[in-house]
Amino acid sequence: MDNNQENQDEIFKMSDSSSSNGFKKVSASTSSAKSPEYVFKKSKVGFGKGVLLPFASGIIGAGITLAVCFGVPAIKDKIISKNSNNSKTSIVSYKGETENTIDTSDYSGTAISVANKVLPSVVGIEVQFSVTPNVPSYYSITTPSATSKATGSGVIISDDGYILTNNHIIDSSSSSNDFYEISSANKVLVYLYGKDEPVEAKIIGADSVTDLAILKIEADDLTPAELGDSDSIKVGEFAMAIGNPLNMPNTVTSGIISGLNRKITDTDGTSYTLIQTDTAINAGNSGGALVNADGKVIGINTLKLAGTGIEGMGFAIPINSTVDITDQLITYKKVKRPYIGISGQSVPESYTKYYNIPQGILIRSIENNGPAKDSDLKEGDIITKINDTIVTSMTELNNVKNKLNIGDTVKLTVYRSSDDSTKEIEIKLAEEP
Repeated sequence: MDNNQENQDEIFKMSDSSSSNGFKKVSASTSSAKSPEYVFKKSKVGFGKGVLLPFASGIIGAGITLAVCFGVPAIKDKIISKNSNNSKTSIVSYKGETENTIDTSDYSGTAISVANKVLPSVVGIEVQFSVTPNVPSYYSITTPSATSKATGSGVIISDDGYILTNNHIIDSSSSSNDFYEISSANKVLVYLYGKDEPVEAKIIGADSVTDLAILKIEADDLTPAELGDSDSIKVGEFAMAIGNPLNMPNTVTSGIISGLNRKITDTDGTSYTLIQTDTAINAGNSGGALVNADGKVIGINTLKLAGTGIEGMGFAIPINSTVDITDQLITYKKVKRPYIGISGQSVPESYTKYYNIPQGILIRSIENNGPAKDSDLKEGDIITKINDTIVTSMTELNNVKNKLNIGDTVKLTVYRSSDDSTKEIEIKLAEEP
């Protein structure tokens, strides 16, 4: 395999700045003038001429005016819509000038309408595993296995039952340790929106490199989510996370897009390029939807930063990057990737100075059935470049390699310490088994 990677620490620094805004007072100008003198003259008028006739004339005049107004569309629209523009908000600059006007009539219902649109397309997922304690054989003790479960979320992507979720929800391989062994998933249950009883699902395909997986349930009338364009999102725009955190189904949280193209390395050493959001993401949100103000899925929630002093730092896989992976998982049950057939590790900078060797990737092993086996590569060689791109880790090498196609030829620049030489070796990429 070509995915032996080292953990990398990412340091997030918070900067605090302050600025003062200047406000200019806007004084209202007034003018004074001598009030005109009015002379009120009393007159005596009879009831019919002074009261009844003016009242009747007023009624007739008002009726004629309304009839004319409502008979003319332009005037009618002005009258009817007079009170419908109260949601127009003028933004006034500190100079007292009106800069623009924003229509806020749709803002109050944004979260409600988005939630109502997306909730039927998000599911809860429960995965059951078998857990067996690792007891040394010399104890001669038979230990029964127990059942454990993991929960998460998923997004319906077709009306016939295909569901997109995270690989780490259904893959327990990274959870096993010296004390116990966790099996692969024994059963996967899916909880549909508005349904009390779960539906059993099959695992169609999974990919640990992108942390994506596809499930399938038997159905033909589901509501698939509408996918958005994650390449067009902007920092600061509305975002909503929908999922099944902490076994609380149909949970909705909202916030904004906090950052784009964040390079994050998880605890397993796998690196991702993700969307950052301050929308609350908790255990169980993994695999759920991150959506925009139009109710379109722009990301698959996958991880969060947790620790003292860390708040509101969640991350999602951009939905555009999932499309090809999803198609391959459905078609081939896996993702087809080019393959060299080596494992390696980074050469620490301290070693390069002490042993006078270049920084790069030390080849620890070469797989017997891989394409590297038929090349001039040797264990102990240090890879410094792939196709003229400098690399110092397996992650960097894989990032270049995975952009190529199966059958392409790559050029590796290597340093061989046995004869203190630098060589260029070509290898034809095969399909990863």
